[in-house]
Amino acid sequence: MNVARIISDPERLIRVKVVIVCLLITLLAGASGAQDGEKVISLKEAVVTALKENHELLASGFELDSAGEDVGIARSALLPHLSFEERFMRTNNPPSVFSAKLNQQRFAQHDFSIDLLNGPQAINDYQTSVALEQVLFSGRAIVGLDMTRLQREARAEELARKKQEIAYRVVAAFLSVQTARQYVTAAERGVEDATEHRRVAQLRYDSGLGLYSDVLRAATALAEAEQRLVSSQAGLNLSKRSLGLLLGQAGPLDASADTPEFSQRGIDVYAGMASSRGDVKAAELYLDNARNGIKLADAGYLPTLGMGGSYQMNDHRRPLGSEGESWTVQAFLRWEIFDGLKREHERAKAKYRVSQAQEQLAAIKTAVSFKVYEAYLGVEEAAKNAELSGAALKAAEEGKRLVEMRYRNSLAPLVDLMDAQSNLDRARAAFIARTNDSRLARANLSYQGGALIDDLAIEK
Repeated sequence: MNVARIISDPERLIRVKVVIVCLLITLLAGASGAQDGEKVISLKEAVVTALKENHELLASGFELDSAGEDVGIARSALLPHLSFEERFMRTNNPPSVFSAKLNQQRFAQHDFSIDLLNGPQAINDYQTSVALEQVLFSGRAIVGLDMTRLQREARAEELARKKQEIAYRVVAAFLSVQTARQYVTAAERGVEDATEHRRVAQLRYDSGLGLYSDVLRAATALAEAEQRLVSSQAGLNLSKRSLGLLLGQAGPLDASADTPEFSQRGIDVYAGMASSRGDVKAAELYLDNARNGIKLADAGYLPTLGMGGSYQMNDHRRPLGSEGESWTVQAFLRWEIFDGLKREHERAKAKYRVSQAQEQLAAIKTAVSFKVYEAYLGVEEAAKNAELSGAALKAAEEGKRLVEMRYRNSLAPLVDLMDAQSNLDRARAAFIARTNDSRLARANLSYQGGALIDDLAIEK
């Protein structure tokens, strides 16, 4: 092949470019065909799978389980504590030798000798003990248990809201796949139109009715249309991969052709449902817990009551031996009279925490109200834009048809046809985007109202 000859001939150069682009499209189509076996999933199946397999939700679930264990940890302060201990001691310390022999019940008359008392021989002592302690009353432990329970409830509400968020993101990704597929279809139609335009321009040139510049312009438009097709196909593949990622899968997932439809209610209905959203309930629980913080600080002024006992065995020859046995039963009252004003500062801090939680709750409620209002307006705007884009598409199709007829009859230049085609391509893309924006806007309104999972008819 003579490269210099190709470069010097503009028509041949454009043909080579078109061939190269066609080869790229063919290769991409082959790669896409290799994915024909990829799973096609419906929207409901996608959301259900995401609620089970999404890594963010799984992590939040483990966080909730962790909060549940905090309840058990707090409850343990009010349950009996049983301990076992084995000790070994060898000493010639006079008081220790004296008490060890007594515990071993080996103390004899000659052990009262002054010499033995002042300079005893070294002695071994194996001490085995079992101790039990039970708190009867602890204000801080009781309040702390209530606080951990509220904390877990708040985490559960946050998880419920997280599920709504993941469901909305799945809906958005699902619609993104459908939109990308429609973009591919529109790009294919654009390639077909551009191919036809180039064919007509070539026929007119061959018959002496057209200009060679029209052929070149039509070939350039075809190459640009093919480039848009390549980009659209890449966007489709990426959207499929994004959907799979949300469902906890490394590979792509294809969206089925079913389109979600969400029934629209009045804004007052959504505002009422939004007041029960998980994040709002969680903020309310955090406020209750902040108030419990004051109770926790006040509980520091109260005494702690408890009782306990122990059983002890001592032996000078072997572990777990029982030469001597003894037991102890005791009750205690522990009351901290002064702690350096620690409790006073803790109480003041708890009051500030309450004020902080109140402001955070007010901010969340205000933001939720705004988001519902914004989403409601967004639905109306998106629906109107979808309607207008549909009308614009019809007008663009008719305009392109008329200009094409005029061009075929030598009543209009090719540049007018190219402009009409570009206008049609933009109208097709805008119609696809606005139609799916309308569906996503309704899903967003349902999400902001906290009813998305229910609207999708998914069992909790």
